[in-house]
Amino acid sequence: METLHVADEVRYTWDIAEPIKGGGVVVTGDRIGAVGTFEELRERFPGARVRKWAGVLGPARVHEGPLPDAPTPRERIHAVLKLGAVAVLGEYATAPGLREAAARVGVLVLPAAPRTALAETGRADLAVFDADGRCVATVCAGRLVHRRA
Repeated sequence: METLHVADEVRYTWDIAEPIKGGGVVVTGDRIGAVGTFEELRERFPGARVRKWAGVLGPARVHEGPLPDAPTPRERIHAVLKLGAVAVLGEYATAPGLREAAARVGVLVLPAAPRTALAETGRADLAVFDADGRCVATVCAGRLVHRRA
């Protein structure tokens, strides 16, 4: 079943000049099925579950520094997800249990930070940020793993 994530704006990359106003991203399983305006996506995917977010939706981030302190590896990974990141750099994931905790939820451990972008058929890693830059929601490999109340 598809999920259509809709936001005030959608950005293919965080540095793109022209966002899609009232855009959305269709997620099927762990992949991006389509990116476009809400109207066109609703027409193409009429049965999709719709999740509406206030803010700007774009590619999830790569956490490029030390992981936040927390009592357990699982909680450290969850703290990264709350920041809108679904990947961490390997040089910061050396503490016992961190790589295993990351793998359990689908967080990637990477040797370097790649440029992130929304791309059809790409892995569905998304994040929504409000006007103050706080993460509202994080989708990791198609699963909603963080939602701010």
